[in-house]
Amino acid sequence: MIEAVNVSKYFDKIKAVDQVTATIKEGNVFGLVGTNGAGKSTFIRMLAGILKPDGGTIKIDGMEVYENIKAKELFYYISDDQYFFSNATPEELKKYYQVIYSNFDSDRFNTLMKQFELDRKRKINTFSKGMKKQLSVICGICANTKYIFCDETFDGLDPVMRQAVKSIFAKEISERNMTPIIASHNLRELEDICDHVGLLHKGGILLSKDLFDMKLSIHKIQCVFQKEVDIKQVFEGIELIKIDKRGNLYTITARGNCEEITKRIEQTKPIFSEVLPLTLEEIFISETEVVGYDIKKLIL
Repeated sequence: MIEAVNVSKYFDKIKAVDQVTATIKEGNVFGLVGTNGAGKSTFIRMLAGILKPDGGTIKIDGMEVYENIKAKELFYYISDDQYFFSNATPEELKKYYQVIYSNFDSDRFNTLMKQFELDRKRKINTFSKGMKKQLSVICGICANTKYIFCDETFDGLDPVMRQAVKSIFAKEISERNMTPIIASHNLRELEDICDHVGLLHKGGILLSKDLFDMKLSIHKIQCVFQKEVDIKQVFEGIELIKIDKRGNLYTITARGNCEEITKRIEQTKPIFSEVLPLTLEEIFISETEVVGYDIKKLIL
């Protein structure tokens, strides 16, 4: 488990990360979402022990991470800014990581390089941005670490490669309980892979919730009533987040028990009613509006 408690980081007078507290459980995919400049990369670098927090603590499996070799053996970090040794080839990079990570899987590395159609003996500095990202992901997977930190990992990958990487992540999570922490400015990138999402804004965590719990508590219903009804009276005691009416069609977003919400609608004997699945974007719009923010201006 990774625990960050009241973590802050300053660059001169700029507060890049402000009193962030987050708990990342094992076997979950934690998505860290925020605009450029929100503090995502700074927070990830503190998780990786590259930067020392100016305040607060970060522990990985109970160990302080900064300047702690034992803690750093537990994770692999894929940075947004790709860096490789000058004139190195993937084959040489593999040999380097075999020294750093005792469980590095050389055979798996060779297999994945072939599957991704990357030349193990070609100079990495001749690779495209997307190819370098693919190589970083392959190294991260083959390092066989407990955690993997990904800073804008899907940026630069084409749609096919994005799905391929997500598929590999899903397999690693299932087979060896790997825990990815993925920072991205794009909610839609994380929708089909994350279990828990934290929204970072102006250096602080605006919202951090389990997606499954959020999906259970917020519901979108479309319905057409036989006659005009008082929506607030029908849903008395239930929190109505949004009511949209277009002609006779109502689209209602409400927080509460799905069965109770459905029961209230059925009591009006509607012409039509349907519970629709919520996207991650819709969930966050609903949640952030409650606390006074418009996520559409922050991220989308």
